[in-house]
Amino acid sequence: MKKRRRIFHTAAVLATSLAAFGPNTIAKGVKETKKLRGSPESFGNHSQSATAGPEPPPRRKDPSSLRSAADTEEKAHPKPLESSLTAALGAPVKPEDWIVPSGGKYPWKTKIVTTTFWIGEDIAPNNPVPNAASSWDPNWSKNYGGLDTPKRDQRSGFLPVNFVPQQNPFYVALPYNDVTKGKHKPEAAAMIPWFKDAFQAEGKSVLKDRWIAIRFKDRVAYAQWEDCGPFRTDHAAYVFGTERPKPNLNKGAGLDVSPAVRDYLGMDDSDVTDWRFVEFEEVPRGPWSTHGENNPFVLKDRAKGQPVVLLQTIKPTAAR
Repeated sequence: MKKRRRIFHTAAVLATSLAAFGPNTIAKGVKETKKLRGSPESFGNHSQSATAGPEPPPRRKDPSSLRSAADTEEKAHPKPLESSLTAALGAPVKPEDWIVPSGGKYPWKTKIVTTTFWIGEDIAPNNPVPNAASSWDPNWSKNYGGLDTPKRDQRSGFLPVNFVPQQNPFYVALPYNDVTKGKHKPEAAAMIPWFKDAFQAEGKSVLKDRWIAIRFKDRVAYAQWEDCGPFRTDHAAYVFGTERPKPNLNKGAGLDVSPAVRDYLGMDDSDVTDWRFVEFEEVPRGPWSTHGENNPFVLKDRAKGQPVVLLQTIKPTAAR
C-alpha cells in the first residue's frame, strides 16, 4: 500500500513539473521577430546624366504581402512562356547556351522573358511601386510629358496620341542600379564595361541613357536604358555577367520594354527576346532617333541646325 502511494506521489510531482512548461512559459521564451521597413528616401535632382540620391525601392519589388494563391499556383505550374526557358525550369544553364557573340563589342543575351512597362504605370499586383518616378528621375512622368499609355488604340506611330513625348519613347529597364545613397556601388567600377570612360563624378550614374538592341524574331529595335527593374536593382551578375535572371512573379523576366519597343517589334505584352548593349555609333537611324531631350540623335541634329523630324504632328490635349 505504501509503495502504491509513493507511485501516485511521484506521478503528481511529475505532472506539476510538466505544467510549469505550459503555453505561457513557452511563449515567454520565444522572441518576437519584426520586419522593419526602411525609412522613406528622397530622390536627388534630375539631370541629363543623373546624380544619385538615396536609391529608391526597386520597382516591381516582390513583397510576400502581395503574393496570392494565383501567384503561388503559377510558380508551381509555370505557363508555357516560362517553361520554354531552361533557366526557368531550374536546370543549370551554361553561358555558351544563351550568351551568343554578336560580331560587336557586346554579346547577345538570348531567351530573356521580356515584359512591357510604361512611364506613369500605376500600382498593380505585380507592380507595387508606381512609375511616376524612375530610379534616376523623380519626375520621370512629368519630364516625359504624361502617361505613356500601353493601350494600342490610344497610340499611333509608336507614340501616345495625346501628346508629343519630351523624352525618347523607346526606353527599357534592366535590373541593376549603379548608384545608391549618393555613391556608386562598390562593384560598379569592376562590373560595368564602360565605367572608366563614362565616369564623371561620384554618385553620377553611368547607366542612364545607354543604348541597347532588342531582337524579336527577325526585327531589332534600339532603346535607351531609363529605369531599373523588373523587381531588382542589384543583379549586376546578369546584366553585365553570365548569370540568368532571378525567378520573380513575371516568369523570371529580365527585361522591361516600353510600348514603343513592343509595338515596333510586334511582340506581345509579355514575350521572349534577345538583347545586348550597343555603342551609340552602332545605332542606326529609326523611330528611336526622332524624339527626346535625352536622345543624342535629337541633340546632335539640333546642334547642327538640322530640323528635328517627328514621326507625326500631334497636338497636345488641352489642359483640364
